[in-house]
Amino acid sequence: MENLFGNAIPFMSKVLDFVWQRQEVISNNLTNAETPNYKSQYVTFEDALRRQMEKAGVNDKNDYAKAITQLKSQIHEIKGHTERLDGNTVDTTDEMVEMTRATYQYQYLLNAVTQDITRFRTVLKGN
Repeated sequence: MENLFGNAIPFMSKVLDFVWQRQEVISNNLTNAETPNYKSQYVTFEDALRRQMEKAGVNDKNDYAKAITQLKSQIHEIKGHTERLDGNTVDTTDEMVEMTRATYQYQYLLNAVTQDITRFRTVLKGN
């Protein structure tokens, strides 16, 4: 019973971790909106996720499990944004939009995991 839920729950858990990290980075950007020379940052994981899933063998669920555990996010500085006179690149409007998007993503993913666990519990109980 090593992986009772297959790859769905570990996969969703990893994505939840990434979205949570994205929210932390956005929050840090907003906190430093008035800090001179602060460079806005963002988190990426979607491209790495796609590459890992493409590399994983289509027929072997263990390849997917390994790919999921090896996923890493990356934090980048935003380049090309207009700097203010103090050198800060945080655009609070953009950051608030991204925070809202990340919050909705997190809530959606959390609901999906909860529903999967609820269905699994229902099957186990036989109701």
